[in-house]
Amino acid sequence: MITVLGDPVKIRAWNIDGLPSDNFSVENAIIINNSRRWPLFIDPQLQANKWIKKMEAARKINITKPNDGNILRTLENSIQFGKPVLLENVYESLDPSLNPVLMKSTYKKGNNLYIKLGDQDIEYSPDFFFYITTKMRNPHYLPEVQTKVTLINFMITYEGLND
Repeated sequence: MITVLGDPVKIRAWNIDGLPSDNFSVENAIIINNSRRWPLFIDPQLQANKWIKKMEAARKINITKPNDGNILRTLENSIQFGKPVLLENVYESLDPSLNPVLMKSTYKKGNNLYIKLGDQDIEYSPDFFFYITTKMRNPHYLPEVQTKVTLINFMITYEGLND
């Protein structure tokens, strides 16, 4: 089992939450855990999707889709109250209104962190987490998107399938 940068107890908890125990999946989870940018999962088998939902269920994850009319409202509330958000089934481009969140464009006012989302300044909770998934098998993201996220290939491996 991989333990470089990974806590064996945390890895076991991920496995209990549905993360396959093969090295490829565990390495992906460690990358997510140590990355500065939000993860964008290439997840055609919805393996990462199920794992994220189960892992973040206790924190009451908010799930939304790109065509949801309330995506900014969902993000606003989640950022303010420190809830995780899962943006499912994205395509090869992301809505430009998500840029402040993707870039983590926070600023300090007094002792609090804020982020400008749309035309509003929202208090930014450090407990907020943003997951993005796509079901596309071979997406071609423009460099503008790739520089804003950590791209994670979560396609199933032979070992993961056996698990």
